[in-house]
Amino acid sequence: MIGKLDDYLRFNETALSLRAQRQEVLASNIANADTPNYKARDIDFASALQNAVAKGGQGGGPLSTTAKAHYPNGAADGKALADGTPVLYRTITQGAVDGNTVEMDTERTQFADNALRYEAGISMINHQIRELMTAIQSGGQ
Repeated sequence: MIGKLDDYLRFNETALSLRAQRQEVLASNIANADTPNYKARDIDFASALQNAVAKGGQGGGPLSTTAKAHYPNGAADGKALADGTPVLYRTITQGAVDGNTVEMDTERTQFADNALRYEAGISMINHQIRELMTAIQSGGQ
């Protein structure tokens, strides 16, 4: 019974976990916008979610690259999220003299988009819980 409940909630739980971790990476980019030679990083959310779901929500393995600037099948500076998802360098569109690749407009947009999608994920989980509560309450009558 508990296993079925876990399965029912696992996708949104996994998505929320990845969104929270991505938010930390994006916040780190924004915090280091003035740090010389800091390289902006991000995760490939779609691939990370696909890998996590394929592994039963227990984390993902190395991702394939989506841009030439990404490290092949590896993480930026060997760093990865807690679940093993590599953190990749963002593609440089406009470099800075000090070597910093953070573009504040891009980071703000990605941060806001990710926050909005996180809120949508919370709404989905709330909806699932309400459905379960309705089923439980009507099941005894």
